Amino acid sequence: MADIKMGVIINGATGRMGTTQHMANLLAIAAEGGLPLANGDRLIPDLLLVGRNTGRLTTLAASHGNLRFTTSLEEALAGPDQIYMDCTHTGDRPERVRQAIAAGKHIHIEKPTAPTVEEAMELARLADRARLKHGVIQDKLFLPGFAKLLAIRQAGFFGRVLQVRIDAGSWIFDGTTQTCQRPSWNYRKSEGGGLALDMMAHWRYMIDRLVAPITGVCALMTTAIPERIDEQGQRYAVDAEDTSHALLQIENGAVGVITNSWATRLRRDDTMVVQIDGTDGSAVAGRHRCFTQAAASTPEAFFGASHPGGMDHRSHWEEVPDDGLPVNPFRQCWEAFLRHVAEDAPYRPNLVEGAKAVQLADLAYRSVAEQRWMAVPELKL
Repeated sequence: MADIKMGVIINGATGRMGTTQHMANLLAIAAEGGLPLANGDRLIPDLLLVGRNTGRLTTLAASHGNLRFTTSLEEALAGPDQIYMDCTHTGDRPERVRQAIAAGKHIHIEKPTAPTVEEAMELARLADRARLKHGVIQDKLFLPGFAKLLAIRQAGFFGRVLQVRIDAGSWIFDGTTQTCQRPSWNYRKSEGGGLALDMMAHWRYMIDRLVAPITGVCALMTTAIPERIDEQGQRYAVDAEDTSHALLQIENGAVGVITNSWATRLRRDDTMVVQIDGTDGSAVAGRHRCFTQAAASTPEAFFGASHPGGMDHRSHWEEVPDDGLPVNPFRQCWEAFLRHVAEDAPYRPNLVEGAKAVQLADLAYRSVAEQRWMAVPELKL
């Protein structure tokens, strides 16, 4: 048995995702003595932080045991580190990933992998031809609630799936009375902003895994809040959508509905709720909890709901119990990818899967522009 260091470049380390998800979980793996491999070795992530602000990088690196850091991506890519993670802004991601591929780095990046499906597939093909491992973060199915939903789906709980509904989002302040919870680039098309491009990435892999592949999409999008205040306190015009609605055709005959908005106030259990209805039962899951209603315990609600207060509709649902202590979803993604690099263990969400996510957003935008249904063709290397 041996300890094996594996260098990981985190570009965008000082951003929220870079610090709280990628860096934090990789450091946790290292602090616990590394990731156990099948042959008994332990893989220890060795981080190199990359960012634009020297002061922030210096402080961040020092606060976590004097980690390596640089403001030069070229310098980072010229070194011996094996894996490149890109979690900085979306707009220029393809160019940065091309550089990393040319430098021979394995690619593990945030979504969306590129602004267009053509660029996303180009990255997948470049990495594949270079014989590099490649993947995209798909964290939501590792959240406890959705993991339970996937488990009961795999156990055949639903019977024939009839429909899936996703209701997601919350109120994002415009900066006038309270600070905006999302960075301003999310609202600028030129910087890779847009709700559909951001969130369709999640909905694509979730529906593909929880139900079946998506075969058609029809969408409607709006910009509900046309002006916001940025990080410097300056007003700016929003040119990206903050509300998206989509109807989906699904391969097995089921129907999908997505309602997603950064301009809605919550009156549901979570910011992200998925409901699947099937012939044998239904389930509703948020990020942490999942509830089921089997066909045998489904009450008569059509007439029961006609009298105010006449029926407690929640009382006929049963909660799926927890299965042990939850593990951070990003940590689970990283552990799987590290094993993929170190011992060729399977890793499903490669860059083609990342391109599928971009494809759904791209087709949703085209549906809005052309006001029609769009077929979702299969993507191949």
